[in-house]
Amino acid sequence: MWPSVSVVIPVRNEADAIETAIRSALDQDYPGTLEVIVADGMSTDGTREAVERFAAERVRLVDNPATTTPAALNRAIDASGGDVVVRCDAHSVLPPGYVRRAVELLESTGAVNVGGIQRAEGEGWVGRAIALAMSSPIGVGDARFHYGGEAGPTDTVYLGVFRRAALLDVGGFDETLIRNQDYELNVRLRKAEGVVYFHPDLQVVYRPRRSFSALARQYYQYGSWKRVVLRRHPASWRWRQLAPPALVVSVVASAVMWGSGARTLGAVVPVAYASALVGAAVIEGVRHREPAAVLLPAAATTMHLSWGTGFLVGGTPGQPSES
Repeated sequence: MWPSVSVVIPVRNEADAIETAIRSALDQDYPGTLEVIVADGMSTDGTREAVERFAAERVRLVDNPATTTPAALNRAIDASGGDVVVRCDAHSVLPPGYVRRAVELLESTGAVNVGGIQRAEGEGWVGRAIALAMSSPIGVGDARFHYGGEAGPTDTVYLGVFRRAALLDVGGFDETLIRNQDYELNVRLRKAEGVVYFHPDLQVVYRPRRSFSALARQYYQYGSWKRVVLRRHPASWRWRQLAPPALVVSVVASAVMWGSGARTLGAVVPVAYASALVGAAVIEGVRHREPAAVLLPAAATTMHLSWGTGFLVGGTPGQPSES
């Protein structure tokens, strides 16, 4: 007996992407019953009409007046009936066999949440460079869900496939967290003695931002909300979360030293950082045969400095779109 599955998708103004995400969920070769619940944050760009075109294919649309991602996820979960809840985002594409393999892993490992790799695939030179940065240790540290690794328990995974009972037992997604709500949920699942399990078999395509300005806004919000989560769960610190704010502080200190005349000392951190990025760009460019790797240093710098600045000085974080 295969458990029933609900795929939940939060969305707001994503008319260009939502149909692909829904179709990837409907095309799963899953032996059990599967439904798709889309929670829309009152879109105005044709997203709702795009979802409604799937009305005859096990897809339901529910309203999310709060317009935020965690609220959308909770509304979708409330409207769903599956024993297993599969999260999918508007910018994500579930590969064939994803749901079946995830359910098998839930059963074989006893985990409460399983997930795998966020396989970033960008469009255009900037998008592809951002995707490379998101898939490289130089860009994202030791987070296995960005570039792979050994299967086993971990602190967080991309998206997630949850046991419904465990998800409801901890109260679902925290609606006060506009960003980083997935990481915080996994903290609570682990505190409740549940296992969050990573497996490289599970890979989901993610379409990153297409401009450095959009990337900067996204990562500034990530850093701001990460500070909020770490205040609530201090034991969830990871070394990779300290690197971006340390870089920002070091760059500011280097600028001060340069301005005060200590130019040799002030150049140490920027030169070392730039050299590391250029080296990573060469390695990733050769490995992936990707000419857009020449922009990897710009993408990684945008991610690091935006995240670190948001973490250090971000005020009350703004409300992003559902994507």
